[in-house]
Amino acid sequence: MSRVQLQCKNLQQFLRGLSPPTLDRLYGHPATCLAVFRELPGLAQAGVLRMLFLEQPLPQAAVGLWVKKEHSREQQQSQEVLLELRLWHPHTLPGGLPGVALHPNFRQNLRVALLGGGKAWSDDTAPLGPDRHARDVPALDKYAEERWEVVLHFMVGSPSAAVSQDLAQLLVQAGLMKSEGGEPPCITSAGFQFLLLDTPAQLWFFILQYLRGAEARGMDLVEILNFLFQLSFSTLGKDYSVEGMSESLLTFLQHLREFGLVFQRKRKSRRFYPTRLAIALASGTAGTSLGTSLGTSLGTSLGTEPDGHGFILVETNYRIYAYTDSELQVALIALFSELLYRFPNLVVAQVTRDSVQAAIANGITADQIIHFLRTRAHPVMAKQSPVLPPTITDQIRLWELERDRLRFSEGVLYNQFLSQVDFEVLRDHARALGVLVFENPARRLMVVTPAGHPDVKRFWKRQKHNG
Repeated sequence: MSRVQLQCKNLQQFLRGLSPPTLDRLYGHPATCLAVFRELPGLAQAGVLRMLFLEQPLPQAAVGLWVKKEHSREQQQSQEVLLELRLWHPHTLPGGLPGVALHPNFRQNLRVALLGGGKAWSDDTAPLGPDRHARDVPALDKYAEERWEVVLHFMVGSPSAAVSQDLAQLLVQAGLMKSEGGEPPCITSAGFQFLLLDTPAQLWFFILQYLRGAEARGMDLVEILNFLFQLSFSTLGKDYSVEGMSESLLTFLQHLREFGLVFQRKRKSRRFYPTRLAIALASGTAGTSLGTSLGTSLGTSLGTEPDGHGFILVETNYRIYAYTDSELQVALIALFSELLYRFPNLVVAQVTRDSVQAAIANGITADQIIHFLRTRAHPVMAKQSPVLPPTITDQIRLWELERDRLRFSEGVLYNQFLSQVDFEVLRDHARALGVLVFENPARRLMVVTPAGHPDVKRFWKRQKHNG
């Protein structure tokens, strides 16, 4: 059974996949240029700053003198990043010498971002007057927490969680959920991996999936990216005006509102407040203080205790004791176990063959279940080696193997051969092509792959015609 591995690209990897014209347009805004610069490797940043005020191309030989020989490999990797992002343009200098120059739009707008100048990206809210329904930072954090938690609850099938049709469709398109035969969407293997990520990684993956389908929705990808990067430089707790926004951006703003990235009291409200989720989105949150504060602010509801300790005890009798009051964590545990008892701060569940195989049928793997239990193990269990009882881990894997004993393949059946010789000739030809899936000489039948069927069919017609 094939397993889908969740691919979480960072900002660099995403930008490298954009077309050159899109990148050229993207570098037309200071906030975008600063966000891209911030994500570059250290040597690449140094290379950009050295050329920031150079109007003429620089010889490649001079670039090679910037670092010592023992660091030439790191420099080569940094130069490849700059060339792939079109930040450096190759040039031929007088005399045929190779040289490089900084992207002109990027150079100009990064200067503005670093030195000041340019125009404000949002209209002043002073003409709107003071906001009678202003939100402070704790209120915005609570709003972001509740909105993002609704998305995660919807993924694990909580009946109280409801999202818009657009958001449900996005979850299916991203491969995080699947919907078959008109049934309500249910979580996939990739979706379970998604829930194991920290909040900043979840947000970035989710937004990437949104961006991939933006142009199909008739939205301007560059305009949306610029707005996202602008949000990352906004001030938490400050309101911003929607005046001057295009219809595409206003639609995008409503989607961000549903994700919990911005607060807007009503759809027609003329101001909005970016939340901590939006500011952290393109700020290099993985491993930064901002990402840490984000995780601390939203940690309890999204599945980790504020002190970073685990909360699950697993016994050799397949009982799970989860010391948590998080509805999301309880829903996650219920994906692969049967809930027995529920107390204010404790949930008791039982891992059974049926519950594990039901989870595997939905695309969740045994390794993912074991990883979930191990990473959330109570401090008492974490001191043990191994952390989880081998009886539990081995049995979960065995239950998975029970479903993986059969492998299904599509194919085309050939039978009713008039002689054994005809069967063997066609079978040998299919085997030589590498398209034979199954054979039964006694009953004179064989199965070939759908891709190999046309070649085998043509060969058999020639054989009958020549015969």
